Amino acid sequence: MDNETLKAIRERRSCRQYKPQQITPEELRTVLEAGTWAATGKGLQDPWIVAVQDPTEVVKLVTMNATIMGTSDNPYYGAPTIVLVFASRPEQWKNGMADGSLVLGNMMLAAHSIGLASCWINREREMFDTPEGRELLQHYGLPDNLMGVGALALGYPAVPPREPKPRKKDYWRVI
Repeated sequence: MDNETLKAIRERRSCRQYKPQQITPEELRTVLEAGTWAATGKGLQDPWIVAVQDPTEVVKLVTMNATIMGTSDNPYYGAPTIVLVFASRPEQWKNGMADGSLVLGNMMLAAHSIGLASCWINREREMFDTPEGRELLQHYGLPDNLMGVGALALGYPAVPPREPKPRKKDYWRVI
């Protein structure tokens, strides 16, 4: 069996080199809306999505993430848009991390389907557990009890996607 969705799943790759050109508002809206259609536990729609395109704000996020990573490199690979996903902490909602992960997955597939590139970025949990991160949550107008789930580097690819790695042998079982 095959269709456009299955093709997108097979073809999507993480991108680590972006053109500096900003994506269009329509492209951004399409990706963000795809995130809102992710499955969530009990249909609670617990995650929150914040798209950051302001260059000054992007630099803040790059600096915070690079500091935690222990590097001076840009952990978002120069993408002009950073999409952050937050969710409730486990003590408030045990499925927050899983729900936010599904949001990120939906957005990566949507981005690929419209010709954008993305890469899942980590360390947002650590970033937003800092005093500076807590201030940013307030700046974004979000509840203060959230944790960072992850982020997407999002933009136009500067290089073609790599070839996929072969799938590991015996990846799945039917019992």
